[in-house]
Amino acid sequence: MTKPTTLPGIQKRLEVLSQELITLIQQYQLDAQNPLDVIPVARQKVSKKEDYIRFLELSLEGRLLGEAAQHLETSSEKT
Repeated sequence: MTKPTTLPGIQKRLEVLSQELITLIQQYQLDAQNPLDVIPVARQKVSKKEDYIRFLELSLEGRLLGEAAQHLETSSEKT
């Protein structure tokens, strides 16, 4: 899969990731009250190793794409 390099491409990919992540959150009832508790709650509640790994992958990719989008927005504002 080609990685998005434009802001619209990143936003589209983030939407796809978000939907998959929401499915896992609902499936395992991941209800962390604090963002710092998300990983420990997932570790405790996600019973399938593959789902836990996918949860971590989605979280990391979402974070990286979010930072890339922020960088592109900041860069475009300066020009």
